Amino acid sequence: MPEEDLVELKFRLYDGTDIGPIRYSSASTVSMLKERIIADWPKDKKVIPKAANDVKLISAGKILENNKTVGHCKAPFGELPGGVITMHVVVQPSLAKSKTEKKVEDSPRKTICSCSIL
Repeated sequence: MPEEDLVELKFRLYDGTDIGPIRYSSASTVSMLKERIIADWPKDKKVIPKAANDVKLISAGKILENNKTVGHCKAPFGELPGGVITMHVVVQPSLAKSKTEKKVEDSPRKTICSCSIL
């Protein structure tokens, strides 16, 4: 693989620690990056993503779509010779899990309304 096709990325986690830097091909997709992040995730963290859909990658202030390639993501940084691109990682559990858990928590509660007339 030619040296120009490689992009050096590091991933900043919520607590300020990093995964990487690691070199990726410009043809690698964001989905592939997410899988690698999950595989390299530190085991001592409180928040651990379970699937690639639980991870959001942010680069240059934009949330990256799974079908985009690293080549698309590096466009604003194309002028940096040999620089490492830092992407921020946000762990956000999928909505289906959150709604199910919320319903279970809310079901024992009963809404009681009390009014006072003076």
